[in-house]
Amino acid sequence: PLALNCNLREVAERTPGFSGADLANVVNEAAILAARRGKTQVFQEEFLESIEKVLLGPERKSHILSKKEKEIAAFHEAGHALVSSSLPEAEPVRKISIVARGLAAGYTLKMPTEERKIKTKSEFLAELATLLGGYCAERLKFGEITTGASNDLERASQLARKLVKEYGMSSLGPIAFGEKEESIFLGKEEIYRNYSEKIAAKIDKEVEKFVKDAETRAKKILTKKKGLLEKIARTLIEKETIEKEEFEKLIGLKKIEKVEPSPRKLESIKVKIRKL
Repeated sequence: PLALNCNLREVAERTPGFSGADLANVVNEAAILAARRGKTQVFQEEFLESIEKVLLGPERKSHILSKKEKEIAAFHEAGHALVSSSLPEAEPVRKISIVARGLAAGYTLKMPTEERKIKTKSEFLAELATLLGGYCAERLKFGEITTGASNDLERASQLARKLVKEYGMSSLGPIAFGEKEESIFLGKEEIYRNYSEKIAAKIDKEVEKFVKDAETRAKKILTKKKGLLEKIARTLIEKETIEKEEFEKLIGLKKIEKVEPSPRKLESIKVKIRKL
């Protein structure tokens, strides 16, 4: 059974785009986790932990980082989180951790507050800058980069190429480059090149521009907020995990409280509406 203190709104916020099967998987994992802990009810902590397991894989507690690796991972994830929180178009940070999960040595969990079907160019650019945040943080703190940023660079390059080739968001204009064809027998979608070498060179140049601009943007934010980057990273080294509330307190983000009108005020509004 479900515990009374479960905040299903938070569970919903952390699972945008999940299918019914994905949600069933989350619930099953949460129930198994609660049973392992000897509990008779499923609590909020089991739900949140099971979401991360479904998204990123199980915790790898055997994967112990050295002191230097831990410091690099902390600054890397702090870079992602700080860039994301500094851009209004980026998704809010839910959690930062340097506990290994799946193939990742650390992760920054970002989730939108509501489900969205479309994204704007400014949101894509904010995502690119966030992806480059870890790379820039490593360079800024240690004066060199590590292999830890390889997946971020791959994702940033893929996203930049989509902006140019699929979404028509570059200076090349509203043109889709490459034709998609589905194989009848294999059921796979393949993209065929339908443009010249000259256009291919222009596409590469546009992709490079998107990535370089994102790097410049991330570097500017982190240089300006170097003290804050240090503060987040040191807290991460000490605690290994920072939840949303603590992160917002660290960066000095003021929470806007929703003020509910009093019953008398509400009745007055209803009377005015009826009169209208």
